[in-house]
Amino acid sequence: MIRQPICVLLAHVDHGKTSILDYIRGSCLVDKEAGGITQAISAYTIPLKNIKNICGDLLKNLKLTIPGILFIDSPGHEAFTTLRKRGGNISDIAILVVDINEGLKPQTIEAIEILKQYKTPFVVAANKIDAISGWRTNQDKLIINNINQQSSNVLTAIENKLYTLVGNLSSYGFNSERFDRVDDYTKQIAIIPISAKTGEGFPELLMVITGLAQKFLEKELDVDVCEQAKGTILEVTEEKGIGKTLDVIIYDGCLKQNDKLLIGNIGEPIESKAKCLFEFGEGKLVPVTEVEASVVLKISGPNLENVIPGMPIMVANKDYEQIREEIMKEVEEVFIEVDNEGIVVKADTLGSLEALVRLLKEKNIKIKSAGIGDISKKDLSEASAENDYLNKLVVGFNVKQIEKDDGVKVITDNIIYKVIDETEKWLSEESRDYEAKELSTIVKPFKFVILKNHTFRKSNPAIVGVEVLAGTVKSNTPITLDGKKLGLLKAIQDGDKNLSELAEGKQAAISITHVTVGRQINEGDILYSEIPEVHFKKLKQLKKYLNPKEVGVLKEYAELKRADNPTWGV
Repeated sequence: MIRQPICVLLAHVDHGKTSILDYIRGSCLVDKEAGGITQAISAYTIPLKNIKNICGDLLKNLKLTIPGILFIDSPGHEAFTTLRKRGGNISDIAILVVDINEGLKPQTIEAIEILKQYKTPFVVAANKIDAISGWRTNQDKLIINNINQQSSNVLTAIENKLYTLVGNLSSYGFNSERFDRVDDYTKQIAIIPISAKTGEGFPELLMVITGLAQKFLEKELDVDVCEQAKGTILEVTEEKGIGKTLDVIIYDGCLKQNDKLLIGNIGEPIESKAKCLFEFGEGKLVPVTEVEASVVLKISGPNLENVIPGMPIMVANKDYEQIREEIMKEVEEVFIEVDNEGIVVKADTLGSLEALVRLLKEKNIKIKSAGIGDISKKDLSEASAENDYLNKLVVGFNVKQIEKDDGVKVITDNIIYKVIDETEKWLSEESRDYEAKELSTIVKPFKFVILKNHTFRKSNPAIVGVEVLAGTVKSNTPITLDGKKLGLLKAIQDGDKNLSELAEGKQAAISITHVTVGRQINEGDILYSEIPEVHFKKLKQLKKYLNPKEVGVLKEYAELKRADNPTWGV
């Protein structure tokens, strides 16, 4: 049997995804017959009959066997990753909604990356075409005919916006084109201009989605409805008069009332029973005794208190041990390879945790611990015990902080890219502050030349005129000529002014202890700051804070030291 394809909508905030879903839902509600639309958790089923009504002659040459399309709203890519199954993602196809006037935004880019990760085929709905200045709306015409009858200024604006979008998608590795110009749907992403406000372009959008699903996904949509059901937990909710319930998407097989259920968990799977099944119709729960993939429904049963969204759920009337092992393997695939040191990460669902960890690791942020649930005292204690203060950090997506610890930084948000941005910003600022403090406590590289005919006192202390060749000369710094400590650069004087430091290119008189001009030092000599080996090693780590001339001095100084000790500073 061919099941209906599962189509997920993804978009940046305010790019019109909700309006598209509202239009889809409204289109279906025109048909008042039972089964015209099923609504559950922002999930809408459009039967094939309704698709044909909307598309009209656009589908007349296509032999269709799919029974309809199940549309799922995804608030962000973290919810998209919750729609997972072993080895991939539940969604068969996706619609990436982009405001044609704004182009790609942070959440759009995240959606593109996640679509690429799961190898999910997708089309682009270029929304808000009606907002282009001068656009004339005509809901009775197909979108290409309508575009072709716009003024030349509007046509130019549309082409420019479309090809900006094509260029942006190309930078992420996708070849794309307006849907009517696509040569090969297996190699090019179709862009469909639409208006969720007026409905223009919707017949074409549904035509492309239906055609792609029918032509290229038929094998993936072939399910055995006699097999035991497989699904994923979308939400865990409390229903008045029913108790704890699971909102579940079934993507394979058949689920019947009173079936034995196994649900993924951290550790052993949870055992339950499909005590009651409910579909959504006309804004209320409708009891059913049996459902077939693909469908979204609500399940009530025992032992649901500790169920985690994003976990797999399977019927286990037979082959119990085999199903148990399969579920445990699926959960283990997500449970995250962690480092010996790093930050603590928490998220609300399995899919969210997987997405958050992947994005943090892409930023080369080490993770010591990753788990599901609110931020607890144990999480804060674990972060507090880290030696590196940059690891005294707990990062959470869509979770609460239920304990406090002044010694640990906590970053949380319910938008995943904001969590990543805030984490990067904090680590960068704290690292910079820390390194600035480190740099202020160590001897930095500088060199200066003793000027000819500028010896003011030969010894006790020697006072000579100098010019700074590189770096910043500082008072009370040990100095060297050949890698061996000479004395202390005690003071700097420019005329009647006592200075604490002297910048590159400047001249002044300096006093040096424990040397005599004509013996240990001479006019014309180039002297260096004497850098302890431990300081030298830190300077190598903090080299980005040195200018090119200071880096050059550091190399020259290392050569002086390695004349006697080849491994010095290594």
